[in-house]
Parts: sequence; structure tokens; C-alpha cells
Amino acid sequence: MGESQSIFAPMTANCKLTKVGSYLFSDPSLYRSVVVAFQYTTVTRLELSYAMNKVCQFMANPMDSYWTTVKCILRYLKSSIRHGLDFKVAFSSQPFTIKALYDANWASDPDDKRSTSGVVIYFSPNLVAWWSKKQQIMARFSTKA
Repeated sequence: MGESQSIFAPMTANCKLTKVGSYLFSDPSLYRSVVVAFQYTTVTRLELSYAMNKVCQFMANPMDSYWTTVKCILRYLKSSIRHGLDFKVAFSSQPFTIKALYDANWASDPDDKRSTSGVVIYFSPNLVAWWSKKQQIMARFSTKA
């Protein structure tokens, strides 16, 4: 991986991981150990949250296609090693604001048709909370997602 070419996104937008269609990965413990190590990077690297959510869903039976996605995340980390959260001073002369943004990709999972949603919360200019999770129920309409 040291000589691999850098990429500029942790996961392609059209990447759909599914439970079927590929061979089982030869070393599941390697897959799990790399993915668990990645989870700690999401504390300061928000852009990895969605990709991490996807590769974590298949830790029980990892396949070769998932390992390819994990290697793409590694290549992205190589190219963005200096990225991270940047905190700014919130001046008391300006009013403090709280802003929350929410997004969901409606029925994006090809296996169970459930949506993945994400939230970010800002306090003035600083990001203070974020999460991404798969919805527990299948939404029949995009407004429910």
C-alpha cells in the first residue's frame, strides 16, 4: 500500500456494497482489525463516517469487494494525512448560533432497502457533534427517510 496511488475521495458515490456477488475474503481477521482501526479516525475525520458505516456492516462475512473498498479508504487516508477538524474562536461580540443539518439517502441499501442518514451540528463556526446510521425501518416514501 505504500507505493499505491493516492485518491481524493474515501468512497465513490456509486459504490453499492451488497451481501451477495463476490468471493469471501481469505483473511476475515485482517479485514476486521483494519476496519476497527479505521473507526478511531472518524473522531476527527468526518468525511470517513459514511464509508466506515458501509464497511462496518459486513464485518461478519467480509468479501473481496469489501476489501477493495477498505483499500480505497486507505489510499484516501494516504492522500489526506493532514486533514482534520479545525476549531475557530467564537467571539463573544457575535451572537452564538446552533445549526443542525440532516441528510438521508433514501433506500440506498440494495439488500434491505433501508436508508442511511447523517446529522452534523455546529455551535457557531465549530462542528460539535455528528453521526451517521442506518435506519431501523424501511421507508416507503422519501419523506419518511
